[in-house]
Amino acid sequence: MKKIITVVLLIAVAGLIWWGVSSYSVPEKQIKFRTEPVEKGDLMNVISASGTVEPEELVNVGAQVTGKIMSFGTDVSGKAVDYGSKVKKGMVLARIDEVLYDAALKEAKAGKAKADVSILSAKAGIQQAKAKLVLARLNWQRAQDLHPKGAMAKSDYDSFKAAYLTAEADLAVAEAQLKQAEAQLEVADAALIKAERNLSYCVITSPVDGIIIDRRVSVGQTLVSSMSASSIFLIATDLRKMQVWVSVNEADIGSIKPGMKVLFTVDAYPDLEFSGVVHKIRLNATMSQNVVTYVVEVTTDNSSGKLLPYLTANVKFVRAERKQVLNVSNAVFRYTPDAKFVAPEYRKELEKTNPGRRAWVSAGNGLLKPVYVKTGLNTGVSSEIVSGDLKEGMMVVNGQVEVTAAKGKDGAQRSPFLPQPPQRRSRNQNRARGGR
Repeated sequence: MKKIITVVLLIAVAGLIWWGVSSYSVPEKQIKFRTEPVEKGDLMNVISASGTVEPEELVNVGAQVTGKIMSFGTDVSGKAVDYGSKVKKGMVLARIDEVLYDAALKEAKAGKAKADVSILSAKAGIQQAKAKLVLARLNWQRAQDLHPKGAMAKSDYDSFKAAYLTAEADLAVAEAQLKQAEAQLEVADAALIKAERNLSYCVITSPVDGIIIDRRVSVGQTLVSSMSASSIFLIATDLRKMQVWVSVNEADIGSIKPGMKVLFTVDAYPDLEFSGVVHKIRLNATMSQNVVTYVVEVTTDNSSGKLLPYLTANVKFVRAERKQVLNVSNAVFRYTPDAKFVAPEYRKELEKTNPGRRAWVSAGNGLLKPVYVKTGLNTGVSSEIVSGDLKEGMMVVNGQVEVTAAKGKDGAQRSPFLPQPPQRRSRNQNRARGGR
């Protein structure tokens, strides 16, 4: 009897051990395929770069004379010229102290008047010299008639001759003085023009219609003009037309052409995308850390006024684009499954060394089969499907992961391509999710 009880207990213990091992054993692992649908969408092949928004035309207004800023002019609204002021061509922007330049102008006018008097004096001297020359010539002619006849002493003859030669020389001197006076008049005229122009430079006016982008001086500040004009104002002629100056790497510059479509965003409006076209490529390349870049000018319309000068732009040069075409990610064509996951009748396809554009789809029973397609535009991330057996909505494999095997209530493993039946949640799970 004891032996029977012992055997029954041993059987019961063995059953408990078997039940525990089967309940708490490590779950079986299996390979699960990552899939994605074949769908329609827009594709775009772009070159990415960064740039800066710039006004299409900037005018740097400077001072050409040295002096202290006495006051600013007024803009179209009647307010003092400042940042953002709208101005018209010819409007006064600033005034420089003109006392010294006004004095210089008066001095130049006096110099011109003096030169005019010198000319009048020289002309009178010429007339006087001519009269003396006429008298000396007559006396000399009489001396030439009388001296051979013995009616004039030798000393008087010599005196008349010397007087005649002296009169000729005096006329030449008077004529030279006139030319000198005329030259002095030209110098005086030049000095007057310079003084008038310097005085006019004391009033700084706008050369164009535009908007003040930058004001670089204040009232009371002294400007020192040297070889280059001191910069006072920066005026943008028209902010409705802007440019984006983009730095493009030398490896990509060959793909940039004038007229190419450009899309860009700015951090100020992250949800807005602006468009433009390539205007020109500047040939003066720059090198930084052995990297050569070129500046590409992109023109864009700014009628909305949202683009402000000097915003940073994230630019995309559009090489090519397609609208609403079938496409899949390039990961689909890079994936190749192990032979055990391929349906037996398709395993020979794995032996191809140059399979071209090949994708893998479900062949049923958790196995795969290949599908060959012809691709078009490649964005680097996705490719356009031009022809082949892939249709919109089909699921294609782009990779695989190792996961815990999914089992049904009967313990059978489920295919990742088959839909899973809905699972009824427990009452505790419902409570945790906020259910009833």
